[in-house]
Amino acid sequence: MKKRTVKQAVLSVLVCIFILASFTGCGARAHTVKDKASLTGARVGVQLGTTGDTDVSALKHGTKVQRFDKGADAINTLKQGKLDAVVIDEEVAKAFVKQNPDLKILDEPFETEEYAGVVAKDNTELLDKVDKAMQEVKDEGIIDKLKDTYINEKGDYHYTQKVTDGPKLVMASSIDFPPYEYFDKGSSDPVGFDVEMMKAVADKMGMTLEIQNIQFDAIINAVNSGKADVGFSGFTVTEERKKSINFTTNYMETKQSIVIRKGGAGNSQSFSDKLYNSFVKDHSFTYLLQGLVNTLIITLFAVLIGVVLGFLIALVRVTHDKNGTLPVLNFIVRIYLTVVRGTPMMIQLLIIYFVIFASVDISKVLVAIVAFGLNSAAYQAENFRSGIMAVDPGQFEAGHSLGLKFGTVMTAIILPQALKNVLPAIANEFISLLKETSISGYIGLQDLTQGGMIIRSITYEAMIPLLAVAAIYLVIVLILTWLVGKLEKALRKSER
Repeated sequence: MKKRTVKQAVLSVLVCIFILASFTGCGARAHTVKDKASLTGARVGVQLGTTGDTDVSALKHGTKVQRFDKGADAINTLKQGKLDAVVIDEEVAKAFVKQNPDLKILDEPFETEEYAGVVAKDNTELLDKVDKAMQEVKDEGIIDKLKDTYINEKGDYHYTQKVTDGPKLVMASSIDFPPYEYFDKGSSDPVGFDVEMMKAVADKMGMTLEIQNIQFDAIINAVNSGKADVGFSGFTVTEERKKSINFTTNYMETKQSIVIRKGGAGNSQSFSDKLYNSFVKDHSFTYLLQGLVNTLIITLFAVLIGVVLGFLIALVRVTHDKNGTLPVLNFIVRIYLTVVRGTPMMIQLLIIYFVIFASVDISKVLVAIVAFGLNSAAYQAENFRSGIMAVDPGQFEAGHSLGLKFGTVMTAIILPQALKNVLPAIANEFISLLKETSISGYIGLQDLTQGGMIIRSITYEAMIPLLAVAAIYLVIVLILTWLVGKLEKALRKSER
């Protein structure tokens, strides 16, 4: 009977795997892509929100479109044989293929297009200023010189901004789009065609350029919400986009290219070469260090906010439960707890950055601290409340029988015991919050995870940077877990 049950269980698991593979396309057969027409029915990777995404999605007859936040992720998936082709901007495709000899670009382009910057729909004054400055930069030959350097690779011209003190021109961009905008040689300052062109434009406007690195599909939202003045990141002018955003003067004519794998070619890099390219070459490890610092700062201060605010919320709830006072405050905090605990942390972070602080010039680190702190407070409040409620009710009654006021009973008798009960839970929340900060990259903040993503976009190597980030998180969590264990032992020892 038991053997039969085991066989049935194994068979059920295999059936589930087969069904899952059918839905996810894991079992899909490779499709040979030779030209644009043969993309129909193939597994095609695109970057989310690009015109390649829109145009490939319009293909019918079983074409399987896989969307990625970054072009480098699509390329890595292609190299692993999980895609048949990637449709991406021509110059970006050339940069990918240059570093990946096992890939090639088809001669036939997918589409032709023109690039322009984006400005908020209602900000026509800024649009006119940017267009005028871009025309001046073009007339002086700066754009042509930058094209020779970054596009044609037959020059060495670079533009250095001259205006370093004055009003800011904030540009939103996805810094994973070589040769238009990318990180180079371990520097935290982006470089590329768009970056240097906009430095020249900012000079003409008498402004200093500030660049915000955010996800490509969030750039238009950032511009419309006022978090950025302009957006430059290889935006193709389309009628659909014109409905929600204004375009600047076109500054580049380009194509969407089709990237495929070469037959029989493979990545010949050794493990040591991958390590060197990911961390040693051009001091790329500094991206992880910078991200780690931001992660620790966010986590530490968010936990402090969570503890303080959570404690106050717990007091409100306990006070109302015990003696029925503070009904309005209790109603407000219950709504707060319901909303925060019932919605994803990522959505809360985006709302706080793009909606609540939409028109406020504020540090992204501070935004993350506020967002994670408010989220942590909801969970810490329940930790504190459970700790307080776990104290024997007879101690409340004993305090009252001695003539002590409710506040005195709480501060002198109940809270010291409650804090002892909840300290391990507070420490565990610290560990959980550390890992939750990995979504900070959605607002363009370089945390530890985003540092690994930057290395991945530079080297097009997926495994090594991801394993390094995971290992760093694991080491920190192991240390914190050990400290929590020591704390719990000390608390148990004091109870004897």
